[in-house]
Order: sequence, then structure tokens, then C-alpha cells
Amino acid sequence: MNSWKPVTEKEHFFTLLENSAEKPQIIFKDSTTCGISAYAKHRLELGFQLIEGKADFHYLDLLTFRPVSNLIAQELRVTHQSPQIILLKDKQVVYTSSHNAIDPAVIARQLS
Repeated sequence: MNSWKPVTEKEHFFTLLENSAEKPQIIFKDSTTCGISAYAKHRLELGFQLIEGKADFHYLDLLTFRPVSNLIAQELRVTHQSPQIILLKDKQVVYTSSHNAIDPAVIARQLS
């Protein structure tokens, strides 16, 4: 998606974490060689209108940027999964889902 900001460095993560104090932030962790991850990304794209404008969106290719993915899991105290959605508000994880449970309608409800 064009509106997703890539997370490629640790500094990107810390910036989006700070920004979550002002606006919800969503991180989509993608394993680019995984069919389940491709399906989850496709579902997000199909339902994007449900969540568009309600949060900033960030994309992490966790195979290429594994150290950043590990940092996110450590700093947020979330179990690493792939694919994975992490929703942050006020510098806290308020929702996470993975695999086939990634659903734009559920994410939209969390943003309401």
C-alpha cells in the first residue's frame, strides 16, 4: 500500500512509538516468502478503507530487517509472530493479532 511507511531502522520504530502518543500506529510485520503472510496483507489491502485515516501504517519486512523485528518484540514485550499486526496507542500495545486472525474490521473496531 502506498500509505504504509517502511520500518527499516531501529530509529523508525522509536519514532513511531513516540508518535503513538498523538495518533494510533499500526505495524504490519510481513514474512515476504510466506503464503499466509501474503494472504494477510491482501486482506488488509481489501479492507483498507475501514481503517484508512484512523492510524498511521507501518510495514516491516521482517526477513530483511530481522534485528528491527526483534527489537520491536523486545521493547513492546510481544511474542514475535509472522504475519503480525501490532496496534499502538499512547506508547502501549492495545491490540495484536497474527496469521489468519488479521482482519481489517477487527482492527477498525479497536481504533474506534
